[in-house]
Amino acid sequence: MSQPSQPLLRHAALAAALVLLPLTARAQLPPPPEPPGNPVTAAKVNLGKVLFWDEQISSTRTVSCGTCHLPEVGGEDPRSGVDPLAVNPGPDGVFETLPCAPADPVCDDVFGSPGVPLSGADGLYDWSTHFGLLPQVTRRKTVSSINAGYSDTLFWDGRAPEVFVDPVTMNVVLPSGAALESQAVGPPTSDVEMGHVDRVWTDVLARIDASVPLALSPEVPADLLAWIGGRSYAQLFAEAFPSEGITAPNVAMAIASYERTQFTNQSPFDDFIGGDNDAMTAQEIAGRGVFTGAGLCDNCHQNALMSDNTFRYTGVRPQDEDQGRMEVTGDPLDEGQMRVPSLRNLELRAPYMHNGRFATIEEVIEFYDRGGDFTGSNLDPSIQALELTQQQKDDLLAFLTRPLTDPRLAAGEFPFDRPTLYTESSRVPVIEGAGLPGSGGLVPEVVALEPPLVGNPSFTVGVWNGLGGADAWLLIDDQDPGLTRPGTADFHIEMISLDGAGEGDGFGSVSIPIPNDPALAGKEWFGRWYVIDTGGGSDEAVSKVFRFKTFEIQQQTAIFADGFESGDTSAWSATVP
Repeated sequence: MSQPSQPLLRHAALAAALVLLPLTARAQLPPPPEPPGNPVTAAKVNLGKVLFWDEQISSTRTVSCGTCHLPEVGGEDPRSGVDPLAVNPGPDGVFETLPCAPADPVCDDVFGSPGVPLSGADGLYDWSTHFGLLPQVTRRKTVSSINAGYSDTLFWDGRAPEVFVDPVTMNVVLPSGAALESQAVGPPTSDVEMGHVDRVWTDVLARIDASVPLALSPEVPADLLAWIGGRSYAQLFAEAFPSEGITAPNVAMAIASYERTQFTNQSPFDDFIGGDNDAMTAQEIAGRGVFTGAGLCDNCHQNALMSDNTFRYTGVRPQDEDQGRMEVTGDPLDEGQMRVPSLRNLELRAPYMHNGRFATIEEVIEFYDRGGDFTGSNLDPSIQALELTQQQKDDLLAFLTRPLTDPRLAAGEFPFDRPTLYTESSRVPVIEGAGLPGSGGLVPEVVALEPPLVGNPSFTVGVWNGLGGADAWLLIDDQDPGLTRPGTADFHIEMISLDGAGEGDGFGSVSIPIPNDPALAGKEWFGRWYVIDTGGGSDEAVSKVFRFKTFEIQQQTAIFADGFESGDTSAWSATVP
């Protein structure tokens, strides 16, 4: 039985707004269209929001859709360009010494998004050529999930088409307008983004069915928590899709319905084109003139969306480095072309371009002013030396920042509020202290990423940088086992033989089933790896200590509409976009 609650009313109002807005907003950005066969409903939106933010859907339980698409940074990944572990070595497979000049042909590294370690269905990690046992990084920068519902194709190369096919039966479910649905079924089975090697959608569905909704999130928006109401995923799906159950199409249609609420039309630019002449400053208005005039920007970034959703090669990198659209079409005329992104909320979305090469909007403006960095047979004709004055550049920058930014994103206001992720919380194991070196003076390195949830059937802990072929012991106890291996441990003790050969090339992992025992909740544990290796002067090389607290599924803290845990729900009645 469905449970009427505040989010149902709020999302019902949003559904009404989806109908009314085109009549009232005129030139402003209207809501994304819905495909025939998947009308937006409050229950679908709520379910889609739960699924979008639930890290349990990934094989390692560490990555959700939202991990790489945070609203407060414009629907993109704040780790790109900042986290040293968010770098892909690019087509040449070699990590460059940064900083590296964007126009240097050798500098092909990409600022992407970390996903999951390379792993198998048994939860054990395997060695990745470029990333070892650490999370692998995508080969392109994440595209914004905000305003994604306006394109007939998605991803940089457009490989998610508008025709949505059930990934299990391979039958057409939605024949048009369903790029969001097509996109949603890709990442959960990608062995870089969210899945283990050879993961299929039946695995994903089994994981969802076995999970408690948002069990890993320490804080959940109060209205969403109320809608969940302690129910199982099966019960949530029954409300959103009566008599249909947990299926791949229903997962995709729920996520897509949520994403269709993630559009921004309350920026100063929206107010300005809606008739408020004071919504933009004189400099910002002058910058709009550069945008539509000497800057040639609106040749591609057109209309209220600030994108024509076409594919173009703009000379960011050599044409054959990343084939872009050609990977999908096979047409040499499409080589190097990428989908034109919307410029809305641009100032929140650094770094820029499909490879994240430019750190600031100023760098992007300079790139276009000089006519790009590389050329090719299909270089877009708009890419030419512009010779803008400094004043024109300053004005253009002014237009591209504040006026195009919807303030609700950075503020986390509905409908852009979200649960706190496990990976953002203090629940993630902490690695600290010192270890003992072995052969080559190398200290074994710990990989401890996964949630120590009571009842987690696969809590994997890895080790690398050890002596290849050596035996290694993992001990986890209620106190630091220390630099001399004890004979017992209260939580777990296990010996494995490391893969690899030679000093520093040894690696391995252990998958631990954590008992579903409430008595474990809140207990702190400490672990170390001990590698049999006398090359460092001791009997064993020892890793740093890692510590964590086992936690149980429980009622999460509610994040109320005022952004705090105060319980002030007055903001729930705020105008729905």
